[in-house]
Amino acid sequence: MKSEFQYHEDYIKNSRGVELFACRWIPSSSPKALVFLCHGYGMECSDSMRECGVRLASAGYAVFGMDYEGHGRSMGARCYIKKFENIVNDCYDYYTSICAQEEYMEKGRFLYGESMGGAVTLLLHKKDPSFWNGAILVAPMCKISEKVKPHPVVINLLTRVEEMIPKWKIVPTKNVINVAFKDLAKREKVKNNKLIYQDKPRLKTALEMLRTSMNLEDSLDEITMPFFVLHGEADIVTDPEISKALYEKASSRDKTLKLYPGMWHALTSDDPASLSVTPVRATATASVERDIVTSNGKRRAKRSYLNLLCGLNGGRLAPRSGGAM
Repeated sequence: MKSEFQYHEDYIKNSRGVELFACRWIPSSSPKALVFLCHGYGMECSDSMRECGVRLASAGYAVFGMDYEGHGRSMGARCYIKKFENIVNDCYDYYTSICAQEEYMEKGRFLYGESMGGAVTLLLHKKDPSFWNGAILVAPMCKISEKVKPHPVVINLLTRVEEMIPKWKIVPTKNVINVAFKDLAKREKVKNNKLIYQDKPRLKTALEMLRTSMNLEDSLDEITMPFFVLHGEADIVTDPEISKALYEKASSRDKTLKLYPGMWHALTSDDPASLSVTPVRATATASVERDIVTSNGKRRAKRSYLNLLCGLNGGRLAPRSGGAM
């Protein structure tokens, strides 16, 4: 039986000459839209987000992923984030280059971000507010929970030495995998995945993540794209309250928030049958307009795109892939 999609892997180079791993799941027929994956801290795309890619591709979407510098199969110091904007710029450069390909130019383009990938998604939107048609955000890192964040005194001390020892693994924090994955079998599978970083966070990395989440928390009103955010109410890694704030403060006209009682940070790693959902509010689906730019730089007339964010499985998202921060 012929597969409904094809999986491909590749390596690309970012603007700093670092080799990055990229993968994609392409349906056999012309895709309904393009979906770009933004994975969490310490995670990667080809394995931990594989089921997400498979399900979306099986539903007719072309799915593209990239391991950030220092993550997964990409080159660079393991999980060292010198500047958070480097991650955002790398994703933007690669993902927009795909959108510019002739066969994809007229397709809707959506972002899918888990945890820290949620922060990447929101920053990609802020970098070019009119480019993306919408996003799915799973436990987005708009604020790090006080339950796993170091004490302010510790943060102050670490900030003073970050330029002297940026790569040192000295940040005191709980084991994120143990507090992110509720399902024990899934937790062990993640621990056995050698592509996933499981050591203490590097100093510069932790501070960059903290600053990024704080900056996003202070600028949620600048979000204007359509989005669908999911969060476990028992999440102690990223604060579910900030997802509520994102929903309330974002200027988006089309936005939906769903909270899952009793679920942890990696809520999409659990069996959908075990999930109950508390919808906060859901707006009516709106159309999204975007300019179509041809290969010679000329603009075609605008066309309307129905919001495809919740179009899977008859309007319901079936969460299955896992992701930590």
